[in-house]
Amino acid sequence: MMSFVPLLLVGILFPAIPAKQFTKCELSQELKAMDGYRGISLPEFICTMFHTSGYDTRAIAENKGSTEYGLFQISNKHWCKSNQIPQSRNICDISCDKFLDDDITDDIMCAKKILDIKGIDYWLAHKALCTDNLEQWLCEKL
Repeated sequence: MMSFVPLLLVGILFPAIPAKQFTKCELSQELKAMDGYRGISLPEFICTMFHTSGYDTRAIAENKGSTEYGLFQISNKHWCKSNQIPQSRNICDISCDKFLDDDITDDIMCAKKILDIKGIDYWLAHKALCTDNLEQWLCEKL
């Protein structure tokens, strides 16, 4: 019974955030409208998201004093607001926690702002891993 109490407290203090682990085809469907945005093909986006977050909306990574959140690994240093960096520029005008749920509408809106300002090379995986041989990132079901 004693071990149940701490577990119950964790459940109350940190409620579950509905999150999603996408498959390649599910994510292709969700990102279909981004195909061609800023000259980036859908397979490039799919490849980049695989190497960035593993298609996981709950992905969190620490990176040189900042934290990156969600499917697109959006940094709290410039793009979203968190308690860790209260002086964030918060360019996307959103709480970083919103990038950890299963609704990726706000993630996509922020990703487009990043693409408009920084371009696809904001995501380091793109240049290194997602510029050639993109056939494997196509989803035949679309």
